[in-house]
Amino acid sequence: MSDLVQLVAEGAVARLTLNRPESRNAMSLELLAAMHRTVDRLLAGEMGSPQVIVLTGSGKAFCAGMDLKAVLGKNELALELLSSLARLTIKIRSTPAVVVARVNGAAIGGGCGLACVCDLAVTHADSKMGFPEVDMGVCPAVVAPWLVRKVGPGRARKILLTGGLMSGREAHACGMVDVLCETGAELDAATEAVVARLAAGGPQALAATKKLLNELDGSLDEAVVLKGAKLSAAVLATPDAQARLRAKMGS
Repeated sequence: MSDLVQLVAEGAVARLTLNRPESRNAMSLELLAAMHRTVDRLLAGEMGSPQVIVLTGSGKAFCAGMDLKAVLGKNELALELLSSLARLTIKIRSTPAVVVARVNGAAIGGGCGLACVCDLAVTHADSKMGFPEVDMGVCPAVVAPWLVRKVGPGRARKILLTGGLMSGREAHACGMVDVLCETGAELDAATEAVVARLAAGGPQALAATKKLLNELDGSLDEAVVLKGAKLSAAVLATPDAQARLRAKMGS
């Protein structure tokens, strides 16, 4: 398995860590491919049958979003990146295990979308979260369905159209985060309390309940997120988006 993703499974709990700290765990094509392989292993039962999966990032960030610098000006690669992220969100949502996002630091754009895809999210008050895509001339179409399911259409409309970032405390207040602790030093204890509560549940009951919830809110509609990938790629290819991104990246 690629070093870009680390997976440790013990008993009822599997821990999946994005491991690209030098880039704040930004999602490159290579990292996404490693994530697909890792989640496929979990779905195939190669790591047993965990009831809980904890998703987090190494270093100071959870995930800084998509590695747009790597695909700037490369429209086909941009669509490949966005489509890979779209398919990954469906895989994560479809796992029978309850997935908990341990948001240890910045969760930006697609990274914040990953946190919303998870069944539950835990963070600390000073983390940075949000969807600044419109500020960069980009359309957050892949993550939009997950945010709508997480916080509701009205709040999602405000968050996505106004862009920018918010603190972990603000993310908790608007429903993006389920469990909040005051400091990063308390994050492990807060996460483990959630994990222990979930692991105490009946495995069949948890899996059946998650499956039902997915059916009720249309979570496994792959066509919606793949359509979003195409829309995001089309907007990303526009001169305005390209100019904004080049200015932000200093290239």
